Formats: sequence, structure tokens, C-alpha cells
Amino acid sequence: MSTTTIRRRPSRLRRPQTIAAWTLIIPFLVVFVAMFVVPLVYSAYLSLFTSQLVGGTVFSGFSNYARALQDPSFWAGLGRVSLFLFIQVPIGIALSIFFALALDSGRVRGSKLARLLIFVPYAVPSVVATLMWGYLYGNNFGLITQIFEALGMTRPDLLSADKITGSMMNILIWEYVGYNMILLYAALRSIPTDLYEAAEIDGAGQWRIAWSIKLPAIRPAILLTVIFSIIGSFQLFNEPNLLFNIAPNAVGTDYSPNLYAYSLAFKNQDVNYAAAIAFLLGLIIAVISFIVQTRATRKER
Repeated sequence: MSTTTIRRRPSRLRRPQTIAAWTLIIPFLVVFVAMFVVPLVYSAYLSLFTSQLVGGTVFSGFSNYARALQDPSFWAGLGRVSLFLFIQVPIGIALSIFFALALDSGRVRGSKLARLLIFVPYAVPSVVATLMWGYLYGNNFGLITQIFEALGMTRPDLLSADKITGSMMNILIWEYVGYNMILLYAALRSIPTDLYEAAEIDGAGQWRIAWSIKLPAIRPAILLTVIFSIIGSFQLFNEPNLLFNIAPNAVGTDYSPNLYAYSLAFKNQDVNYAAAIAFLLGLIIAVISFIVQTRATRKER
């Protein structure tokens, strides 16, 4: 009897904990299923149909995906966001690492104010940031144009077709460097200070400490910011969508895959094909993120 009583006590103690755990988890699961899983499944369902003038909506299987793979507008948009991946992301990550290391070194005067000023652009909504920079880029009354004219120099057309990509990269760097910096700075603050003291006793300078101790220690945080930046690059939407109204000759409705899917769904009323493009883009993002994470893990091992 005593053995049975001892065995039953843990289960009785676990019941309240299990009930409390499910009570806390169920609201999240309900919201997750309703706001993510159900729309995802419904979009997958829509992507398997095609709307026709004669016959209405008919089941077409994977024909929308085959059409997307042969769509030059989709591939052109994918190529443009790839430029962001290989140019804007490395520059943004490098700046975030530099600012995080500088603030963590303790040699920056007014480090709290500097940290706040670097992070503030992320607190500005992307819509407001894009409109603000669009005004600064303006050819007639933009601040950059006025500065060049005041100096007697030829103003650059930052909203032209050949410069709009660089201008957009500048907006994204301005927006997200502060966010990535905060993540990296938080990781740096978790490193034991004993390592720094031991390195300084051995004669290591600040650059050596940063390269040999700090950067290896925050490698998981750097990987996280890289993955976030990759996802953000492929999900580019607000910036080209707003700049399209300012510079329609430089930004088309197919500038990015997200903007292209939006235009197909809400302007061309081709919801089924837009759902297929969105799913294909999600698959590409998942594959690239998986490859980056796998390679980083192998290098760490």
C-alpha cells in the first residue's frame, strides 16, 4: 500500500501543473490556428484553382505553380530582392556588429544616448520612414537636392530607375540596423567579464578581444540576425509599394515578389495565382534560411 501511495503522489502533484500549463497554452494555440494555420491552409487551397471567364473557378492542380516558374516578372522580382540579400544584408549586419561592439567596449561617451539614437529608426513605422526618405530623395523640393544645389553641384536623381534600388537599400539599413544592434548588444552583455580581464592580463587589446572572444561568443545571435534579415529581404513590400506612387517609372508593380502577389490579388483579381506565388516565395525563404542555418551549424562544429 505504501508503494502504491508513493507512486500515485507525483501524478496528483502534476495534475494542477498540467492544467495550468494547458490553460496558458490553449489561448495561444487558438490564436495561432485561427490567424496562421487556417489562412495558410485556405491559401494553399486557393492556389490549386484557376478562375476562368468561361466555366468559372476550376481545379487546376499545380498549374499555377508551373506558371509562376515560367513568369519573367516573378523571376525579375526575385532577382531584385536577391540584390538586397547579397548587398544590403551584409552591410546592415556589419554596421550592427560595429555599433554593438563599440557600445559594449564602454569607451563611447554617452553610450545610453547613442544606443537610443541608433535604435530609434526601428521604432519609426516603415510606412512613415519610406515617406520621409521619399521626401528627402525628391527631385524638386527634397533636402538632398537642396543641399547639392546650395553647394553648386549637380543633384543626383535618387528616384531614377538605376538608383532606386540603392535608395531603397539605404532606407532598410536605416530602419533595421538599430534592431539588429540591440540583439547583438544584449548577447555581448551576457558574456562573462572574467574572459575580458584574463585577455587583458595576457596583453590582448580591444580589437583582439573583439575578434577572438566577443564575435565567437555571439555567433548564435549573429546567425539569428542574418536569418531575420534574409526573411525581411524576401518579404520586401512597404518600401517599393510606397515609392511606386512617388516614382512610378522606376518602381513597377512587380518590383518584389510580395508586391507582385499583392498586385495580382487586389488589382488584377487573380487571387489563385497570387496564392501560388506567395507559397512559392515562402518555400524559397524556408530553403535559403535552412541552408544558412545548416552551414553555420557545421562551421561551429
